[in-house]
Amino acid sequence: MPEPARLAQPLTRLDVRPPCLATIEAVVEGERTVVTCRGELDVGAEELEPELYAVLDRSATGVDLDLGEVRFCDCGGLNVLLSLRRAALDQGKTVTVRTYSPTVGRLLDLTGARELFVTEQPGPPDGSAPAAGPVPDSEEQVRSMDVDQELRLEVGQLRRAMQTRPAIDVARGIVMASFGLSAEDAWTVLVTASQNTNTKMHNLAQGLMGAVHGQPVPAPVQQQMAAAVARVRQTGQGEAGPQ
Repeated sequence: MPEPARLAQPLTRLDVRPPCLATIEAVVEGERTVVTCRGELDVGAEELEPELYAVLDRSATGVDLDLGEVRFCDCGGLNVLLSLRRAALDQGKTVTVRTYSPTVGRLLDLTGARELFVTEQPGPPDGSAPAAGPVPDSEEQVRSMDVDQELRLEVGQLRRAMQTRPAIDVARGIVMASFGLSAEDAWTVLVTASQNTNTKMHNLAQGLMGAVHGQPVPAPVQQQMAAAVARVRQTGQGEAGPQ
């Protein structure tokens, strides 16, 4: 009979705040402010939000992002960019992406978020007005509006999903540190406990993060997690993998 799983260390000793692995530099260019970001944009980039919002507040018309030196960007980093864009819209300003690394470009393409950060088409280099192009008929205009609406809806749904993801990643780190498990086995424990207690994953993650600050974890969740930890230690693998 396997020995009941025990915490390797009290949850209250864990620091769940991920480090920020990115830096930003802001330069004013007329009515716009160019923000150059370097490093890695992940959930830790949330620490940059106060500085980014301050830059946005000081700009006249908005912010242009230079992401050419961003080596890594995941949904946590994109969520920071989307939040900055939303704050800009609330102020009647815009956030655009001037340049981006291949890593950022792939993420923008996969999520459909590229169109949300597109700059306006520039005019000819001699400063004259842009050449007039064909005016789309009403049917093309309606189709374009439909595509734009669908894109914004999809990105909105993605953004809500991404807001829950950082908490899940932190919860997985808590399980890894508390029970000495690998990332895969920690994920298995979370999935198993979520399924067996009929608790949504992000709610389970929030509960574990609350435990770090002294909030009690419901007994059924503790029991299912203990059972799941014992199982992965016995078998070396979980019954469920990442979804």
